[in-house]
Amino acid sequence: MKLAEALQERSDLSQRIAQLRSRLTVNATVQEGEKTAEDPVALLDELNRCIDQQEQLIAQINLVNSRTMVEGRTLTELLSRRDSLNLRIEAYHGLINDASRLAQRAVRTEIKILSAVDVPALQKEVDRLSKELRKVDNTIQETNWSTTL
Repeated sequence: MKLAEALQERSDLSQRIAQLRSRLTVNATVQEGEKTAEDPVALLDELNRCIDQQEQLIAQINLVNSRTMVEGRTLTELLSRRDSLNLRIEAYHGLINDASRLAQRAVRTEIKILSAVDVPALQKEVDRLSKELRKVDNTIQETNWSTTL
């Protein structure tokens, strides 16, 4: 199984676990004299099997990520870099949006609002970071499809 397939399976398991939790909630109580639509004990057993399966899969994925070298770095390091790039880009976008909302003066006595940062320079930096993010993400995706779990 390729790493990318394991990641898809992990995602499927996460969705399955969420569905089982929801079904358990619906079937946790019943009016006296009635039956639940589904057996909560069977649902709980299935939930536990899915969680165990997910635990094993995540451990395998993490081990492979920490051992797989790409361009002199582990896949874990690349994933961390991708996360930090996403966080930085998101923060910069927020700052650019805030700094770009300048109030228009209707009369001379109103307070004039000015940007405290260089918006064009920040936008250039976002563009540079976005390019790096695309390269890192492409490398991660390529590695995921070429690495065996």
